Amino acid sequence: MAYNFFAMFSRMKYIDRWALMRNTRKENLSEHTLEVAAIAHALAVISNEKHGTALNAERAALLGIYHDMPEIITGDMPTPIKYGNPQLKQAYKAVERETAAQLVSMLPEYMQESYKGFFVKEDADAELWRLVKAADKISAFIKCIEEEKAGNTEFNSAKNATFATISALDIPAAKTFLDEFIAAFDLDLDELQQKN
Repeated sequence: MAYNFFAMFSRMKYIDRWALMRNTRKENLSEHTLEVAAIAHALAVISNEKHGTALNAERAALLGIYHDMPEIITGDMPTPIKYGNPQLKQAYKAVERETAAQLVSMLPEYMQESYKGFFVKEDADAELWRLVKAADKISAFIKCIEEEKAGNTEFNSAKNATFATISALDIPAAKTFLDEFIAAFDLDLDELQQKN
């Protein structure tokens, strides 16, 4: 029997983000997901090494990989709509849960239990999901920086709002990441290749 899960996963590259914004360069869901996974992993490592936690960094990366997979079916709902009012937010969360269940059902039965945890926010992973959320916002902040660097003022308000959201999460590892890594996104290739 053939299963559809990974063929669906592969379709993330067809989902464009920032649909309501004028982009100098399109960003697809696949690119975003890779960046979120890498940042979530880094946040867990930072949290463990600098802030005394004992988080599973590899699990944080896996949660980051799958965190937006339901958007293959739902599309990337613009933030002003998704969070426009409490009823819309609740309805969208319900759609995401149903979509996640649909995606998990595309796996062989013997794999489903292992993959459910990538979509269902279980208490055991609560701190990791907070890091994934922070990583998601940091990825959005990086996109804003890149657009600003390319001369696109369309993302100015989004940049400020996203930075405020990251700060409000009050995650020490996220603050450390911003302090130690974000300035490099303003550098050009030659500057990036110079030793610190």
